[in-house]
Amino acid sequence: MQVEPLSDDFEENCARFLPESAAQGCVWALEGDEGFALCESEKYPQTEVMPFWSQREFAEQQVDGEWQDYRVVPVDLEEFMDDWLTGMHDDVILVGINWNAELEGIELEPLDLLEQLEQELQ
Repeated sequence: MQVEPLSDDFEENCARFLPESAAQGCVWALEGDEGFALCESEKYPQTEVMPFWSQREFAEQQVDGEWQDYRVVPVDLEEFMDDWLTGMHDDVILVGINWNAELEGIELEPLDLLEQLEQELQ
């Protein structure tokens, strides 16, 4: 099945994240030898963002350049909600949602995303 590519409409890309992640039961991240991919926030200086994608194909597009040695890994949605998002909140790391090929997109506070995912799964 062909997956519709992400667009330059960040809100639309973000809106796709919830139902697609819920349908698959996982989110996709990039993991390297030193841990998971992080980058600096565009909005908040000295704050890191960890990007996640709702489709494996979207994450695979990022395995290039700085992240060429990273691998695409699934993160179980329940684990993501129960452990990852609360841990990221505690560590003051934002969540990047369905960033496009230029690594552009929405940055969310982890607990805001957790609330949205809980509503999606009701």
